Amino acid sequence: MMKKSSANNVRILHEYIKYLRDAKRQDHSTIDGAMKSINRFEEYTNYFDFNKFKAKHAIGFKKHLLAQKSLVTGGKLSKATVLTATRHLKMFFQYLVTQKGYRAKINYSDIEYFNLSEKDTRIANAKRKRNVATMEQIMQTLEAMPSSTEIEKRDRALVAFITLTGARDSAVASAKIKHIDIAEQSFYQDAREVNTKFSKTFTTYFFPVDELPLKIVTEWIEYLTKELGFKQSDPLFPKTKLAHNKNQQFEAVGLLKEHWSNANPIRKVFKQAFEAVDLPYFNPHSFRNTLVRLGENLCRTPEEFKAWSQNLGHEKVLTTFYSYGDVPDYKQAALLRKLAEPAENVPSDMEDKFKQFMMFQEMMEKK
Repeated sequence: MMKKSSANNVRILHEYIKYLRDAKRQDHSTIDGAMKSINRFEEYTNYFDFNKFKAKHAIGFKKHLLAQKSLVTGGKLSKATVLTATRHLKMFFQYLVTQKGYRAKINYSDIEYFNLSEKDTRIANAKRKRNVATMEQIMQTLEAMPSSTEIEKRDRALVAFITLTGARDSAVASAKIKHIDIAEQSFYQDAREVNTKFSKTFTTYFFPVDELPLKIVTEWIEYLTKELGFKQSDPLFPKTKLAHNKNQQFEAVGLLKEHWSNANPIRKVFKQAFEAVDLPYFNPHSFRNTLVRLGENLCRTPEEFKAWSQNLGHEKVLTTFYSYGDVPDYKQAALLRKLAEPAENVPSDMEDKFKQFMMFQEMMEKK
């Protein structure tokens, strides 16, 4: 019989969830990740009471994780996964030592043993090459996607909408028709109803991409409201309706006036769409990277890039640069090849561009 958490552990975990949600303002996916890491630790320690924690448990848990196999790849857990888990545990025990019944029993210095070695930490934090679609690849995929049935129309509009807005899949899954203003070309991400990151309310205006995505989304909303009788308060991307076929197996037969419970179906749509045109899978979130690269090419002033950044829901330009705006491999290679070419006449506006860059730097430092 599988052993369960002690009553003390259940109680303090309930308090910790409340602390992360209400005091640290973490979203549910972040909290779920922390709970998954803590559960791994409980399984390793055979669900002992947290107040018995010693340095040897942290050391043993690290070794245990580093030897574990990934259920996805079959190889050892990545250093990044191990680092995330140990950081979750470190934060949890740092919280515990401030709580009654734990502060006198747990030695604060023992918690430091959750730290990975410097070498493993560097490996875990190493930047991986990002799989980012070009706008041409996205348009190619949209053009190839079928749109005969209700479900095909929805799936095509889904990819088009994320291309236009760069919205996170959790926000898209919870969006309603009323949040979209086609005339104004905007998506009002109202945190009271839309599942936004950090429950932040903001308006995203459609990015200046190809005309095709706007056409698809416009036609989709007209189809929902005029053909299917959907109301403004109904889901923008409704859940698939399933029914038994003659073989008593479930099959998709239409749409329900219900939201998806999570973003997994959205990722599945993206995976199938790119596979159909023999392209690698670009997940919905990667479209934000595509849009940042587009912004780097189109924006001519710091103010324009600031507006572009805000449209992604970032209050600070630095967030856009740190999260999405590193110089990608393709651009790094192109810049270095260009430097190897014989120097031509320096443009007359080079001095102005340099001053503009310095102003940009100064503006970011003030944010």
